Amino acid sequence: MTVRAMSIEELEEVLGWAADEGWNPGLDDAKAFYAADPAGFLVKEVQNEIVAAISVVNHDPDFAFLGLYLCKPQYRGQGHGIDVWHAGIAHAGTRSIGLDGVPDQQENYARSGFVKCGSTVRYEGRNALEPAPNVRLANPNDLQFVINSDMKTCGMQRDAFATAWFTQTPSRQTIVLGDGKDVKGFATFRRCGAGIKIGPISACSDIDARVLLENCPFIVPNCLYYVDVQGHDSALAKLLLKLGFEPVFETARMFRGIPPATVPVAFHAIATMELG
Repeated sequence: MTVRAMSIEELEEVLGWAADEGWNPGLDDAKAFYAADPAGFLVKEVQNEIVAAISVVNHDPDFAFLGLYLCKPQYRGQGHGIDVWHAGIAHAGTRSIGLDGVPDQQENYARSGFVKCGSTVRYEGRNALEPAPNVRLANPNDLQFVINSDMKTCGMQRDAFATAWFTQTPSRQTIVLGDGKDVKGFATFRRCGAGIKIGPISACSDIDARVLLENCPFIVPNCLYYVDVQGHDSALAKLLLKLGFEPVFETARMFRGIPPATVPVAFHAIATMELG
């Protein structure tokens, strides 16, 4: 029995476990996740079978983020989960560690020193499609602006992850709103096992946020959309309710150590619960 770093192929398998648990990962998440910190994706192997997993991704010298804490059902209650947990926490070193904790695990996280500092709420809904002339696909010249904007809203300098996340792929694409070089906001759309997730979103006004939401680059008839928003009372949460979205899932945003300092944006959704 051993705890070790997983391969990207094993990460694909673990994302399948996450799908089975209802987390609905993106079709192309593995490459972007893995680019963030390959050594931070850990599995426990028993007789050549991986049975438990965790990710603790070191985004920068001060902050790490924990996710994908999973164990195959038939191996639960045997100590395999706590083994990968300890290995993941050790990988973070002295960094503050964040996570999005499901309700039935929050007490366990609190016993390990994690403190709730907010919530992440998943909204689900049908989305109108209203193409706008001032919305376009992001290009390489937009990359640094988008990365810098992401860093301000999440408080972590996660260049490796952000560069991979905002690089266009057939199933994950980022759009920007603006005229010429004046970018006013952006949103990333990614196709998932079920529907399309939108995140991150960054916009400063109700009108701009609505335009971004309504300009999905994928043509998927009668599609469900999912947006992960920090808090029920945020401006984006209120807009989503006006558009007919409903909250379907909630986690606690928790940190062990000092949480990152963020620059508030009126209309903001996170990239992914797994990496913050």
